[in-house]
Amino acid sequence: MAAAAARCLLLRASPPSEAAKATASVGASSSATSLPVRAAASPSSARRLRPMRLRCSSPPSGGPAEPGLAVLLEVEGVLADVYRFGYRQAFNVAFQSLGLDCANWTEPIYADLVRKSSGDEERMLVLFFDRIGWPTSLPTSEKGSFTKSVLREKLKALEKLSASDDLPLRPGVEKFIDDALSEGVPVAILATYGRNGEKISRSIVEKLGPERTSKIKIVGKDEVEKSLYGQLVFGEGVASSLDEQLTKEVQKAAAAEKQRIAEEVASLLKLSVDINTASKSSEKIIATLRAGAEYVGCDVQNCILVAGSQPSVIAAERIGMSCIVVRSSLTARAEFHSAKAVMDGFGDTDLTVSKLLSKRWS
Repeated sequence: MAAAAARCLLLRASPPSEAAKATASVGASSSATSLPVRAAASPSSARRLRPMRLRCSSPPSGGPAEPGLAVLLEVEGVLADVYRFGYRQAFNVAFQSLGLDCANWTEPIYADLVRKSSGDEERMLVLFFDRIGWPTSLPTSEKGSFTKSVLREKLKALEKLSASDDLPLRPGVEKFIDDALSEGVPVAILATYGRNGEKISRSIVEKLGPERTSKIKIVGKDEVEKSLYGQLVFGEGVASSLDEQLTKEVQKAAAAEKQRIAEEVASLLKLSVDINTASKSSEKIIATLRAGAEYVGCDVQNCILVAGSQPSVIAAERIGMSCIVVRSSLTARAEFHSAKAVMDGFGDTDLTVSKLLSKRWS
């Protein structure tokens, strides 16, 4: 690969709150209105799942927060503009490590590639090397493996960059979190579904400092799986009732039929579609949003998601969670029709806690 690349033609979080451990063992009396769920009959663990609280926990004594409000923050694009200060620089480090001295992405080049590829990084590389020329000794059949090697190097570089001072937090986000906490508004940070993995997301979260992070909930993959919703979805520690199992089978059958019809239509249109793949991505985000609401002790309707991407906005809309978008360099021109508001950042003229409390979105 080094020879091929030598020349170019040109140029953890705490467990769910005590709210999840409140009353009623599962399988309660016939008068109960909640979904009947049985604890798994496992010899190693006989846990009882209890219904989660559906309103926010009370603020600290004397706290002036409005009852029933919590904030969920995404990482990529919200805590930090990783697209502007992380991805481009990481690509340039990857090019250098592979000996591609002719490849260097300035901000205008990167922005143009993002726009033309809709942010698909593999497509960005194809567009770029189609433009400037691929390494001369690289066989056409190896272009795919070459782009994957660049992406691997880019991820390594981004992991180091995310832990350094070269990738800063967005201006005003620390004050926003501090103001929320001082108003008694619970805050959770969603580190699960970042494009480049939880490790990078957590490195960015650590920039908030230990004192601040000790007061907020950080929701990663483990926290999602251990949440009540996660256990119901992923099946850990829960034995579904017969009705639930039948419902799942019906949903699977319906999804399969949708896929079959979609493939037939796509075949006629010479397109390829995969309903299930999109659904899985959306369900992962939804599971994280519901887990985040559970960890702050709120119902989803009482949470506000501060998002940085379109998939998150769509997922929040699906479950009835209010959403405010904070634009990043990647979404500067994007439209978010289902969001309550679209802001350019944090601060007096943009998103503040006082606007959240008074529901003044603009």
